[in-house]
Amino acid sequence: MNIELLTLTEVTAISGQEGDITATLVQHPRYVDTDKCIACGLCAEKCPKKVPDEYNEGLGKRKAIYVPYSQAVPLKYTIDPNNCLYLTKERCGLCETVCPSHAINYLDQKKEITLNVGSVVLSTGFKSFDPSGLDHLSFGKHPDIVTSMGFERVLSATGPQGGHLVLPSDKKHKKEPKKIAWLQCVGSRDENRSKNSYCSSVCCMYAVKQSVMAMDHSKAPLDCAIFYMDMRTQGKDFDTYLEKAKDNGVRFVRSRVHTVMPDPHKGNLVMTYVDELGALKTEYFDMVVLSTGLEISADSFALATGMGIELDASNFINTNSFNPVSTSMPGIYACGVFTGPKDIPQSVMEASAAAAAATEGLAVSRNTLTKAVVKPKEREVAEDAPKIGVFVCNCGTNIGGIVDIPAVAAYAAELPGVVYVEENLFTCSQDTQDKMVEVIRNKGLNRIVVAACTPKTHEELFRETLIDAGLNKYLIEMANIRNQDSWVHSDEPEKATTKAKDLVRMAVAKAFRLAPLFETQLPVSPSALVVGGGIAGMTAALSLSRQGYPVTLVEKNQHMGGNGRQLCKTWKNEEIAPFVKGLIADIEADGQIQTLLGATVESVEGFVGNFKTTVTSVDKTQLIDHGVALIATGAVESKPTEYAYGQHKAVMTLLELDALFMEKDTRLEKAMEVVFIQCVGSRDKEHPYCSKVCCTHAIKSAMAFKKKNPDTGVYVLYRDIRTYGQRETLYREARKAGILFFQYDLDSKPVVTPGENRVSVEFTDTILGRRLCVDADILCLSARIDARDNTHLSQAFKVTADSAGWLLEAHQKLRPVDFATDGVFLCGMSHYPKPVDESIAQAKAAAARALTVLSRNSINVGGIVAQIDPERCAGCGGCVEVCSYNAITMDPEREVAVVNDALCKGCGACAATCPSEAPSLMGFNNDQLYAQIKSALAV
Repeated sequence: MNIELLTLTEVTAISGQEGDITATLVQHPRYVDTDKCIACGLCAEKCPKKVPDEYNEGLGKRKAIYVPYSQAVPLKYTIDPNNCLYLTKERCGLCETVCPSHAINYLDQKKEITLNVGSVVLSTGFKSFDPSGLDHLSFGKHPDIVTSMGFERVLSATGPQGGHLVLPSDKKHKKEPKKIAWLQCVGSRDENRSKNSYCSSVCCMYAVKQSVMAMDHSKAPLDCAIFYMDMRTQGKDFDTYLEKAKDNGVRFVRSRVHTVMPDPHKGNLVMTYVDELGALKTEYFDMVVLSTGLEISADSFALATGMGIELDASNFINTNSFNPVSTSMPGIYACGVFTGPKDIPQSVMEASAAAAAATEGLAVSRNTLTKAVVKPKEREVAEDAPKIGVFVCNCGTNIGGIVDIPAVAAYAAELPGVVYVEENLFTCSQDTQDKMVEVIRNKGLNRIVVAACTPKTHEELFRETLIDAGLNKYLIEMANIRNQDSWVHSDEPEKATTKAKDLVRMAVAKAFRLAPLFETQLPVSPSALVVGGGIAGMTAALSLSRQGYPVTLVEKNQHMGGNGRQLCKTWKNEEIAPFVKGLIADIEADGQIQTLLGATVESVEGFVGNFKTTVTSVDKTQLIDHGVALIATGAVESKPTEYAYGQHKAVMTLLELDALFMEKDTRLEKAMEVVFIQCVGSRDKEHPYCSKVCCTHAIKSAMAFKKKNPDTGVYVLYRDIRTYGQRETLYREARKAGILFFQYDLDSKPVVTPGENRVSVEFTDTILGRRLCVDADILCLSARIDARDNTHLSQAFKVTADSAGWLLEAHQKLRPVDFATDGVFLCGMSHYPKPVDESIAQAKAAAARALTVLSRNSINVGGIVAQIDPERCAGCGGCVEVCSYNAITMDPEREVAVVNDALCKGCGACAATCPSEAPSLMGFNNDQLYAQIKSALAV
């Protein structure tokens, strides 16, 4: 209700100032009345005009009247005015003739819309680089040479081949490829051919993902090879995924490919390249995927320049590290690839960050224009006989490509209590949700089973659908026929279909016994607790304060600033020290922020909206009431155990070198030979992650030596240079400045021998095939970044960390700053190593997510929680011991256990532990579970 979606609309003008902006928009004609269109598809079925489908990257056809993709919102048809025979030649008109709802409107016109807003957020995305101008890669000359976006469509269940890995050149016989090559950096890191000198950040990882998925899609063994310069898998868990791909047989060839040409004799593709040892190689492939980079479209460029927004040389919005979502125009903010190449998690973080930044100045107007969402009255069905509706999802071919969906639906119709069954292409799509609401109402359904994917990501969506239909939201059961069936039995379609029937039968058996569950409302304490006073913690605290909420900032040291105090400059050459001092000054001057220095969190009680945290310091203990908590405890540079660190004064870490620069140490002026060694203590079996910031930090420091004295010999020994995104410009400048780069691997690590005043660094030049030695005045080690020990904090707030100690977000892409524990959020390097700009963006994102709690007057608790039957309870306390959330206590008068609904997370540990079956998990009670078990065992 509070989001108005305007499709086919573009912004033509912006005027005014922050807080009072007038936006002029033009909405282009759809030629289809969205209020009348029922998306039946008859129009497209009869339309005679076929054109290349741009959504499927030209690998398939669409009609002149079409829906861009199967999950489009709104799911309404539109007419392509450039290809419609009626609009171009006044011929045909079949779509108007066959439309049963009379939705076609050939007279539709442009509309001008004027909006008065307080701020603007630009998130126009990117366009994929077009490689057709690169003759040496032969794109467009052979159908089996596709872009990475095209290959995504090949693999997609909604793609032109239905998710089956088939050569585009041989769709008729459905021939599968046996060898596929991925070529990296097509349209990126290339000034000469593409004029895009930057790294597109995401290409390496999506190529690895595509190769793994291709192997999964292939019925026969598949040879996958990725040709690359540097593997830039710097994100959280990305290196682990890379190593798994290698273990699964994906080949990685360090090379820059010379040519790809169709072979007229063999009918496949011949590739010529030089390997890293300088040998000329020729290899044949059935399919070649060009990993194309990200670009800003001409429309986005025109939009930004029309608003007077400053862009950089690559047409990305020019932002600084300390305000990563702010443009040069006050009141206009940006996020996603428009501010630079980035992946989905970072784009989602930036979206929340932009939301926070765009509303900080509008806080005084909060709720003045919001519309109340009116939900239908809930039907009372507790005493009614079950009338079960079963909705079975194809999920494109994700499920339907393996499981016989019509057979499952027919089977479901025969089950006791089932009165309605329906198959859907995508049950989670908006149009299907709307249809479900109507079906539930019209058929009088009072229990719902959805056979689709995992409830982990979609159950809340279907619960909202039940609310819209007037049903209690807990009267739904999901059968996971994707993750638990089609995905794990992809080679056994008959058995997968049988299992799907079993899962549906079990779900129906439980649904038959579902009863309405109810929640109660509790008030929200409108204040926040931020743990950690580094750059991320201070940024989050200030953002929340500017939104109008009191904040308590807890820092264990006697001063704020964290790692920011030890950093010299950002990669964009911005001084960090003045920025940190400014943050501290803003915190100290803010009357809504209480700062507790030298303090630690002792214990935490309560739940989302109503936490009570005990904080101790040297001289006092305080109990703090707060509605949300943000954890920003940072990370720490490790102390190396190799390369003579601690044995010689010439050997130091990056932060120690930064300290020398800030102190203007004379050793920097005297150093004539300087060596940097990358990945010290990281990307190995013990610590399999990349510390993300080290390559950029090292090259920035190396450049500082060259600026001091161009004659200084500077050498960087690396495994992969990971100057991702626009940081690539720094790498290019370093090479131009004469800094020498030498690649090594774990089997041939550099050898360091301490001398009297210098250290000798020996390494292999892979191009010359010889061992070289440098006597270094300074040897700087890019040491691994370690997570801080957050064990006590994790236990107190009931949040988790991964095996390396990094705090674990609820979902890497969908909820990158939320914990699984409601009301607790994370940001900065406690989540994973990241540079200053990303830490600040994540801090603002965490503040924005915290606002979703703080801006409410109350929260709902209850629903799927445990209840304890006092008649069965023996008072043994077993349930109290196993409850991870401290939700169960003993009633001293009755000597029985009782549950705090607000703290209970519905894990069921108490019910599983009790020998008397006194605890019962609502929505998963014994009667329901026994029914499922009996149903599972039924023949």
